[in-house]
Amino acid sequence: MSRIVVSLGGNALGKNSEEQKELLKKVATPIVKLIKEGHEVVIAHGNGPQVGMINLAFSESTSTPIMPFPECGAMSQGYIGYHLQNSIGNELSKQGINKSIAAIVTQVVVDENDQAFNNPTKPIGDFYTLEESRKIVEKMGYDMVEDSGRGYRRVVPSPMPIDVKEKDIIISLLNDNHVVITVGGGGIPVIRKEHSLQGVAAVIDKDNASAKLAELINADILIILTAVDNVYINFGKPYAEALHEVSIDRLEKLIKEKQFAKGSMLPKIKASINFAKNKKITVIASLKNAEEAFKLEAGTIIKG
Repeated sequence: MSRIVVSLGGNALGKNSEEQKELLKKVATPIVKLIKEGHEVVIAHGNGPQVGMINLAFSESTSTPIMPFPECGAMSQGYIGYHLQNSIGNELSKQGINKSIAAIVTQVVVDENDQAFNNPTKPIGDFYTLEESRKIVEKMGYDMVEDSGRGYRRVVPSPMPIDVKEKDIIISLLNDNHVVITVGGGGIPVIRKEHSLQGVAAVIDKDNASAKLAELINADILIILTAVDNVYINFGKPYAEALHEVSIDRLEKLIKEKQFAKGSMLPKIKASINFAKNKKITVIASLKNAEEAFKLEAGTIIKG
């Protein structure tokens, strides 16, 4: 049996809490099948839309204080983790499987000198028109960019993960046969200051965090579930081509050709390469094709 990290995209989890709960009922079924087959399962998830909405709600409120960004990330870990625990737990119960699920509020260590802090690239929150984005910039001072033809979004720094603070807890839970939900939203970014960890205003890309976690816990397979069926070259164009099984060498060549958008697919590709280089397997597939992706029968498969 395999140790599998499943990474769920924040944009694939719906536009609001109710939609997210309904979508997770569907993804719970194939995840429980993996568990039933005896695989060790770790679930990571994005939080780009969710943490942006939480942060904006506090920013626009006239009756509550501004909430620091790391705390907004922790809040998103909590409620998305709850939805995952609930949906997977309900499906386990329905199938008569007695297994515990733990959602871990996770701190991920980054380098305070990471150049990402000088170049915000990670889209968060909702999509806006150009006019709406200009008003937000004027009122809030946020960095806003156009995101893959879908509208304008706020961007924040996205430093690379160095370590997962709670990795030993995660390994212990897996060894004790529990299902683990962790590095939610890429984890809460923290920097080392002498003998302490301090939260910083950033969002670690959840796929980079998932790949780092998969490496640290010696996972066999990393599965990245997102909003598209495959990785595409010439994405959005009439002659777009879906990639099915692709080598690391070809992906690196396509990166040099700037085939992948910086704020969306490029981090997934780089994370996949980093993990697959350790003679492992990464799959990038859509949430709706999760069951087939778990069997390596759908999506884009990268083997090291």
